Amino acid sequence: MLAVLLVIALASACGADDPVAPEIARPDGFELEIVVDDLEGPTQLFVEDDGTYVLGQLAGAENEGLGQVIQIDPDSGERAVLYEGLDKPTGVLVRNDEVWVMESDQLSRGPRSGGSLTIVADDLPNNGRSEGTLTLTPEGDVLYNTSGRKRGATVTEGSGRIFTIGDDGVAVELASGFKHAYAHVFDADGTLWATEMSDGRFDDQPALDELVAVTPGADHGWPRCVGNNRVVIEFGGTPELCDEVPGSTATFAHGATPTSVVVSPFDPDVLLVALWSRGEVVSVPRINDGGLREATPFLTGLLGPQHMVALDDELLLVEFSENRILSIRMG
Repeated sequence: MLAVLLVIALASACGADDPVAPEIARPDGFELEIVVDDLEGPTQLFVEDDGTYVLGQLAGAENEGLGQVIQIDPDSGERAVLYEGLDKPTGVLVRNDEVWVMESDQLSRGPRSGGSLTIVADDLPNNGRSEGTLTLTPEGDVLYNTSGRKRGATVTEGSGRIFTIGDDGVAVELASGFKHAYAHVFDADGTLWATEMSDGRFDDQPALDELVAVTPGADHGWPRCVGNNRVVIEFGGTPELCDEVPGSTATFAHGATPTSVVVSPFDPDVLLVALWSRGEVVSVPRINDGGLREATPFLTGLLGPQHMVALDDELLLVEFSENRILSIRMG
């Protein structure tokens, strides 16, 4: 979910000699560097095997339909526009020499070299703003979500769900019952982790945002159960039903807006979650005996942490409101 409307001017990349961002607090022993700046509302970053960046960006105000997918050489700063005129491209990845793009209500793919996109799925139900990011599964399929939409107490068909799609172009539902499973990552054990944004009010109360371990085939409860299985009477929730659906791994304040989750490149037993509205990246234990896990600050002082990519020994972080990409490494 993009939480602001803003217009940003196009400029150029900056190189590895640019100064760090001193306003960002981080643990001792970590170095931070600006590797790309002067972007235009950057969203999801995909890093190819050769180090090339493929990035979605709004390239204008949120609803202007000016979005782009661009290619960036992080060493030289050279850029090329692959696709443009897109409606809120919040999801971007490269698979089998094709670029896949998630816009506000459609999923498309096109040649890695750019040109024209072919629609894979359109008229996708959404929350009126956007869907989410795209993720490659361990099998090499594309994983995407539809954000939750309802009419009264009835969930719109196909909304609030996670799907995978492969070479045959057939979408297969993986799990359901999410208000907005915006971001996702698979860990080394094959567990799928997803963030959950629960905007709106339920029994006239806001719901907590969440990190959840996705149970394939399960209904995760929304809108009858929200915020770690809180019962929502107005939508038909019951204690018995909400006791049966998967619970939260961690919860965050309402409106924290968790836009990205990765397995930490510095500790495989830690998940890092970007909280857009709070300007933080927090650490959550990946392994626990049960119950809610405590989220502790890892990076603070950010402006719109939008997306993260975990490499072998480096965390790349897209900072939306500063229009830049940061690199975090251990010193």
